[in-house]
Amino acid sequence: MALPAQVSSLRDATLADGSRVDVDLAGGTVLAVRPAQPVGDPRAALGAGELDLAGYVLLPAAADPHAHLDKARSWTAIRPPMGDLVTAITSWVGYAAVMSEDDVAERARAQALAMLARGTTAIRTHVDIRRGDDPTLNTRALVRVRDELAPLVDLELVALAGPEVPDASIEAALDAGVDLVGGAPHLALEPHADLARLLAIAERRGVGVDLHVDESLDGPVTLDAFALAVRGWSSNVSAGHCCRLGTLETSERQRIIAEVLASDVGVIANPITNLYLQGWQHPTSTPRGLTPVRELVDAGVRFAAGADNVRDPFNPLGRGDALETAMLLVVAGHLTVAEAYAAVSSGAREVMRLPLAGPTAGAAADLLAVRGADLAEVVADAPADRLVFRAGRLVARTTTSLELAPSSFAPSSFAPSSFEASSSEPTPVEALR
Repeated sequence: MALPAQVSSLRDATLADGSRVDVDLAGGTVLAVRPAQPVGDPRAALGAGELDLAGYVLLPAAADPHAHLDKARSWTAIRPPMGDLVTAITSWVGYAAVMSEDDVAERARAQALAMLARGTTAIRTHVDIRRGDDPTLNTRALVRVRDELAPLVDLELVALAGPEVPDASIEAALDAGVDLVGGAPHLALEPHADLARLLAIAERRGVGVDLHVDESLDGPVTLDAFALAVRGWSSNVSAGHCCRLGTLETSERQRIIAEVLASDVGVIANPITNLYLQGWQHPTSTPRGLTPVRELVDAGVRFAAGADNVRDPFNPLGRGDALETAMLLVVAGHLTVAEAYAAVSSGAREVMRLPLAGPTAGAAADLLAVRGADLAEVVADAPADRLVFRAGRLVARTTTSLELAPSSFAPSSFAPSSFEASSSEPTPVEALR
């Protein structure tokens, strides 16, 4: 069944607060949210462009502020050993030396579409600036995918430059279409010098910055220097991972969080990858390596969370599903369910400086409807049945069914169940345009 080109009204949806509403859409914006008139009421029959969302929870669409689409889905090809960050980097560098632009584009496209099908309509992805004589291979692949998927998902590209990458290669990536400067200064022999170098490039080019910051349990601390260096900047600035912050003494941690807040640096947690990569050297009482999520949220820091790596040397598993990320923020970061979903939706959009979206009058009509009774059930079960809207257009729909064998407590024949089953991969982009 073809997806409708544009949707004018979503009927009888359940919001996160439990209220049931009808939502009117026009021009990519939410026009109005009003008490529901159930479609079962003969006075409220569906009209053209209207969808019945009875039994679905309607939420702001997810946004992912920290992905690595150029690495995604490479685990099977690489078969790397499991291990820490250094092990993962070594495995990836070996594969990156032989992969092609088409390989990068194919894996990135597949992962972006899978994320779209699960409810993510905006993705910020880091793109490796390569070593050697073709530094922009990954950049060209991701720019191609960004252009192809523009009708469906907003892709923002960050130049991920290691300490060994020369300034000219970063400049070339920016010239080729990358949006932000990124890097990992904590991996440099002189972390503060590399931090200053990357910030100087961003300032010279007038672009924002999203750095991998202090991605370790011990070692250098650069987050405070980062925050002080960008104080007063008008361009958007964010810091990913910040694992080291969670291992500092309370007074030092609080001092640095105050600096981050004063400079309005957004902090992006990446729970699944940090849980996987950190703590390998500590077999007893293994630390989990997350940034201090609870303290950052309580302090009022712009906070978001990303799915990060998916099935690559940095994380062998993961679905790139915002509901998976939200669940981990609850169980590993001690956020409430509502706070956790905010971190992967409205909080992520704030960190990415995207307009407010969700079932609120005047907001962008980027929406996610998931079959379920309430937000906690949706985050717990991560049901496959979902409808995804971008700018008021239905861009992805997944439906599932399940049959149960008869038992003494069940009907004598197979019957559909409301229990959610796994779904297949999303429909190719060409079929959704």
